[in-house]
Amino acid sequence: MSQDLDAKGLLCPLPVLKARKRLIGLTTGDELRVLTDDPAAIIDIPHFCAEAGHTLVSSAEDGDGMLWVIRKA
Repeated sequence: MSQDLDAKGLLCPLPVLKARKRLIGLTTGDELRVLTDDPAAIIDIPHFCAEAGHTLVSSAEDGDGMLWVIRKA
C-alpha cells in the first residue's frame, strides 16, 4: 500500500513532522510518497529516515519540488 503527502508550501520542520505522523498509520513495508518544495528537505528527509529506521527508496526532482518515497520500517 502507498499513500501520498503533499507538503509543498510547508517549511522545515513541518514536512518531516507530517511525514512522521502519516507513517504512524501505515504498516511496515508500506510506502509514503512525499512532495516538498522546501530546500531544507534535501537534508531533513534523508536524516529523518536514517534516524527513524525507514528506507528512503527514492528522491527525484518533480517540477518545482522534490518527490520522496519512504518505506516504513
